[in-house]
Amino acid sequence: MTKSPFALSLLAAALAMPAAAETFHFDTQLKDDPTTLVLFQQQDGELYSQNTLAQSTNNQILRAAEAAQFTGKQGQLLEILAPNGLKASRLVVIGLGDDALTEGEINALGGKLADKLAAKPQQQVGILAQGVPNGADFAAQFAHGVELKSYRYARYKPSTSEAKHYQVILDNAEVANQRHQALQAVEAGVFMARDMTNATAGDMYPGSFAEEAKGLSELGVKVKVLDRADLEKLNMGALIGVGKGSEREPKLVVAHWQGSEDAPIALVGKGITFDSGGYNIKATGTSIVHMKSDMAGAATVLGTVKAMAMQKAPVNVVAVMPLAENMVSERALRPGDVLVTGEGKSVEVTNTDAEGRLILADGLWYAREFYQPQMIIDVATLTGSKVRALGREFTGLFSDDATMVTELTYAGERVGEKLWRLPLAPAFGDELKSDIADLKNTGKSAGASVAAMFLKEFVGDSRWAHLDIAGDALTSTGNDFAPKGATGHGVRLLSYWLTDQASAK
Repeated sequence: MTKSPFALSLLAAALAMPAAAETFHFDTQLKDDPTTLVLFQQQDGELYSQNTLAQSTNNQILRAAEAAQFTGKQGQLLEILAPNGLKASRLVVIGLGDDALTEGEINALGGKLADKLAAKPQQQVGILAQGVPNGADFAAQFAHGVELKSYRYARYKPSTSEAKHYQVILDNAEVANQRHQALQAVEAGVFMARDMTNATAGDMYPGSFAEEAKGLSELGVKVKVLDRADLEKLNMGALIGVGKGSEREPKLVVAHWQGSEDAPIALVGKGITFDSGGYNIKATGTSIVHMKSDMAGAATVLGTVKAMAMQKAPVNVVAVMPLAENMVSERALRPGDVLVTGEGKSVEVTNTDAEGRLILADGLWYAREFYQPQMIIDVATLTGSKVRALGREFTGLFSDDATMVTELTYAGERVGEKLWRLPLAPAFGDELKSDIADLKNTGKSAGASVAAMFLKEFVGDSRWAHLDIAGDALTSTGNDFAPKGATGHGVRLLSYWLTDQASAK
């Protein structure tokens, strides 16, 4: 099969470190005179690196802080132009608050600085981190936050952002540099997920997604692509059914990083590369414009595998990604049709716009059948009701496994991709009963919980958690970690959780 121009353009970049223009150097002293100097202050407490400044500079900071009512509250910024006693044209003091910071909170501080300097001309930035608690971890996470927020998607519109060059000054610079390199592997996964989700549906479809995944083989990832003939042999009628309305055939992509001999952890990602809604077409509002992002779950799990492979993480993780376009045509799935899944269960399709759970049913079965994982996590932009319940502040978490709930919730708190547990209950499952098939694909009440109960039908006895990232995969205004557009949401959460799993052994 001929690779698309889009796939070819990304294949080379897929193996590279993050494409952010920003560069970071960690050292014990400033080598160049910065145009911007950055310091940190504890709330109502110490201004770190104060003893490296001239008295006139310290006096000016005190006066400016008083005038601006700056106390060092977490996330507060104090800006001084043409500071006394410095060659720098700008001095920025960032508040750390009065409590220990999580990794995500430090990342968010880096994002604030990136936002502050985004429109400034090309410049050198000096960051004085001497004395900041847990200096090496802080410096690495702060740089990580700057890079995450500085990402720009420039395939269709070249970025006008100026490159920034950062010098981070602290005593244990070598340790900070090592930790930053590990975080850059996570960034590479985040940026891959963002690039794929930001791409138009005309460029990112099942075939080109598969080509992107194949690029990871150069990192030691085992990649397998199942085409329609393979799916038919496996009787994966749900995935075939959703994709049959499109000229672009459905596929199942598997990316396996075997960094340990443990039983694998399976990540199953929803990969609807465009969702018209099918015959239950998305005919109202503007939501259809964003339906190129309905493959964000698949992009997240693939990006996570890349992050693990780039840092040679000692984990055994396999990403299973069912991929299809949900289109309208004379061949398309019709409301009332019955599909038979790979597991053999029949499903009455009562709504063709509830297609994500159908392809996940075959993906979950495939992960169980061929990899016998110790646990499964699926990731999907699955339901609008999740957005109505939790907005964009939390990802919906569904699981009966208390340990997985605790561990995933903790990981989300640490990196700032927070989870909120929503209920699984037999009453929601009862809504899926059909008169003519084993299941229906929709119910009548709590949509997110009903969808989760549908997925539960296909996980068998596996330990399992479902992450509904609807509303989290895109941001219309930017957030603490990402500019406007695709967020790569879930890569940082899963990367933290996976490495935590490895370190616990």
